Amino acid sequence: MKALIIAAGQGCRLNDLTKGNPKPLIQLLGLSLIERVILTAKQSGIGEFLIVIGYLGEKIKEKLGNGNMYGVKIAYIENREWQRGNGVSVLKAKEVLNERFILLMADHVFDGRILKELINSDTRSSVILAIDRRKPLQGDTLVREKEGRIVDIGKNIEESNCIDTGIFVCTSKLFSYIEEAVKEGKTELADGIAKAAKNGDAQIFDITKINSYIPSMRKEIEAFWININTKKDLIEAEKILIENACKGRNDLLATYVNKPIENFIVRRFVNTRITPNQVTILINVVAYTSTFLFLKGHLLFASLLTFVVSFMDGVDGKLSRVKITASNIGNMEHAFDYLFEHSWYIALAICLANTFGTIPVLLSTFILLFDGFSNYCGRAFGKVIKNRPLQDYGRIEQLFRKFDGRKNSYIIFILIGILLNAPFWSLIAISAWSLVSALFYSSRTIMHLYRSDNLKRFPRKRGKRTRAFADGKVPTTGITHSP
Repeated sequence: MKALIIAAGQGCRLNDLTKGNPKPLIQLLGLSLIERVILTAKQSGIGEFLIVIGYLGEKIKEKLGNGNMYGVKIAYIENREWQRGNGVSVLKAKEVLNERFILLMADHVFDGRILKELINSDTRSSVILAIDRRKPLQGDTLVREKEGRIVDIGKNIEESNCIDTGIFVCTSKLFSYIEEAVKEGKTELADGIAKAAKNGDAQIFDITKINSYIPSMRKEIEAFWININTKKDLIEAEKILIENACKGRNDLLATYVNKPIENFIVRRFVNTRITPNQVTILINVVAYTSTFLFLKGHLLFASLLTFVVSFMDGVDGKLSRVKITASNIGNMEHAFDYLFEHSWYIALAICLANTFGTIPVLLSTFILLFDGFSNYCGRAFGKVIKNRPLQDYGRIEQLFRKFDGRKNSYIIFILIGILLNAPFWSLIAISAWSLVSALFYSSRTIMHLYRSDNLKRFPRKRGKRTRAFADGKVPTTGITHSP
């Protein structure tokens, strides 16, 4: 499926930010607005783009080229009548689009889930528009829908119950509706959609019904979109993108210390050429420097470096999400984290073995075993129950997640032990807490999977609450989560 992007307008309200460039090239966290649209659509499987250009269109072509740098194909359609309504810009693509296509605006920042759900939605209409139920703001295009169909649309309609997000799936029939409107002197896209609506040929897709919980992020994120018209919109978009890049349900150190530090660093890095992979390499260099210092007995300096690693550890992931630069190699991040983290405990144990014999080495071995077992329990749980990770499945797990055995807890144990001149007891504390975490997560995994097996074995005895659990809507603890 191809995407048609409208990028012909001038954007007068942001003249002080455009600085002689077209509005779609305004920067937002290291990417231009139109780059964000392209990369977000690419995440939804769109690989070919047609961009309608007008005002200073050559600068857009110079910036984007043929799309190779983004891994997509880009072609351009020139609209010399760009001062007319955006319906005219859409109409310029009539001769090259005779199939179902995506229609997007170059100045709308949006959540990729909206487009993914919209593409997969069941529709027989020529137009399906993603709508939002929030309160309208000045400049929003209003929509009145009834039973899933658009009744009326426009900026000045008398009655509305939702708003236009500027994200559409259309067939080539849309062009005939726009042509009808243009013949009447109405040149806005909304006028063409209104024609389709009068013909009963325009549906809505309600983005408020998109599941807000994202398992990989361990938190609820409402589907969002922003029409960038003012400086305030840019500031709001930056705030939303940074916040949505932060994972939820973290331990206390990550929540209250690491998060603000990471966000500060990300804001500084997004406008540079620093890539997430480069940050990952830097983190590993610092981490293994700490390992070396543990081996050499420079325990306090080594311990402080582990906190530096902790503060930076989320930067690469956040930078990747903010700049939409996820890569397959980025999936290896957690494996490398696991490796350098456990190298600290081994190095500390080897250092302490000069004084305490083999016991520290045995303790570090237990830490590796217990941590590995906890991680395996989480993977086993995820293979069966996919809607939420184990650490965020119920209130008990969510509470324990704040203190469980993991890097941020262990480095605190190490620092306290070193400051008290008792680093041997740090290893004892870490091994004990890793055992507690392993016992907790294994017991919770066994309980949840046992109940899951019973649901499959005795499906006729399921009650309403149990049926919901089997469908992945509530946890086995009986605590209801948002859908």
